[in-house]
Amino acid sequence: MNRLFTFALLTGALLLPAVAAHAEPTIQNEPAQKLNWQTTSEGVAFAALVGDRFAEPYMAMVKLPAGLISPAHTKSANMFGVIISGAMVHSTVGADPKDDVVLPEGSFYRVSKDLAHVSKCVSDTECVTFLYQDGKFDFLPVAGEPAQ
Repeated sequence: MNRLFTFALLTGALLLPAVAAHAEPTIQNEPAQKLNWQTTSEGVAFAALVGDRFAEPYMAMVKLPAGLISPAHTKSANMFGVIISGAMVHSTVGADPKDDVVLPEGSFYRVSKDLAHVSKCVSDTECVTFLYQDGKFDFLPVAGEPAQ
């Protein structure tokens, strides 16, 4: 129970800046069937929840097609997520694939800013994740590194 309490406090502290920026006295309800999904040319879909992902810290739902493997890349913001459905792997560039940790639904992940990594949807169905980044969205390919 102590770990759960610590996790809840840490998560709240991490999300506080994004929430505080939008702290009006209201309730925001976003039923899944009403999310406004925007799909990229790579097939990854984003549904904005809080913030403009191209300008500031943000929260979004993200869908990745089954089997998708990203090119090796970095981000200039820390990334925090919870797997809603499907199963994902986030691995550091150059790591041994036998060390991959498969994250099923309900799992938490954090990818530090500036860390070269690959993200994979390893399930037979699309992967859906809740995502928070503490800075604006970017996707910075790592030169000379193919997808794993």
